[in-house]
Amino acid sequence: MTRKLNALSTVTALVAGLATAQGFAAPSEVSVHPDMVSQMQKDFGLSEAQVQRRLAFEAAVPGIEKSLKGELSNRFGGSWLSKDGLQLIVGVTNEADAALVRSAGAEPQMVTHTMEQLEEIKAALDGNAWSADKSIHAWYVDERTNSVVIEAAPGMSQWKAQGFAALAGEKKAAIRIVESAEAPRPLAEIIGGAAYYINSAGRCSVGFAVTAGGFVTAGHCGKVGNSATGASGGAGTFRGSSFPGNDYAWVQATSNWTSTNKVAGISSRVAGSTAAAVGASICRSGSTTGVYCGSIQAKNATVNYSQGSVSGLTRTNVCAEPGDSGGSWMSGTQAQGVTSGGSGNCSSGGTTYFQPVGEILSAYGLSLTR
Repeated sequence: MTRKLNALSTVTALVAGLATAQGFAAPSEVSVHPDMVSQMQKDFGLSEAQVQRRLAFEAAVPGIEKSLKGELSNRFGGSWLSKDGLQLIVGVTNEADAALVRSAGAEPQMVTHTMEQLEEIKAALDGNAWSADKSIHAWYVDERTNSVVIEAAPGMSQWKAQGFAALAGEKKAAIRIVESAEAPRPLAEIIGGAAYYINSAGRCSVGFAVTAGGFVTAGHCGKVGNSATGASGGAGTFRGSSFPGNDYAWVQATSNWTSTNKVAGISSRVAGSTAAAVGASICRSGSTTGVYCGSIQAKNATVNYSQGSVSGLTRTNVCAEPGDSGGSWMSGTQAQGVTSGGSGNCSSGGTTYFQPVGEILSAYGLSLTR
């Protein structure tokens, strides 16, 4: 414990150093609702002070990450936070770039493949998503291992996964095939409950309120023209929906469904939508299971649902259950996305993917209610 506390005591100085290197002011503390801090203490096993220090560091990271990515250009080898969330690690392919990363206050790690190369491989797989057997569950760039991961069911599906990997051609050496019994599925559920109902039957969770009136949610929850009814009596209509391919939707609400910048369960106020880094802490709110927190594991993942593949998702180690679909994801005060699907449950744990909120807002020309 002493070693951990000593490491944490350097966070404020590290954040300040990172900020100074990049020319912006570092936050000494991030304003987060006490309920979120309390939940993070529970899920991460940290004290309140340790949560605040971690959040302050994570709030500074996106600016440094963006600057280094620009400096390294096509030599950028990915970036992620250390397991304790207190160090930014950046993949590099040569010593000169390693020195540049150190000068910015981050930790360099030598890698074989650049992010550009890994994203090209994933793009090749995405282009052939139609040919992926249903025993192939997902594929994504794993920045920590500098590889493209294909998750497939145990057994003969490994051969199918190898055949799918071969579509990347000579670059398939950068692909890792991982056995996984988890089969992600959309988390909508046709059962009564809280949150909102689709055509008075299926249930999903509200994502984030938007200034146009209404909210964003998951695309698999409803189709354009479907009705949405809130548990408290509000009403709305799906004006946009995309699934599969994407998993996002926009519900336009009537005037009796008032927009706020709160998140159910933690009452956190939404202040923006800056995307958090791989390794950052994140909390999810859903109408079935409430609030759970964990970490971001990978971005731009493609999940091969039985209904078709969905790309551009973010992978997390947070649990979720049917009915949580469409629910909100927050990192600090920043909106991150809406629940798409996953595997496992909140008794034994699981993996959950979310659709980044920035893409939804851009697709429909919307703005978050703040």
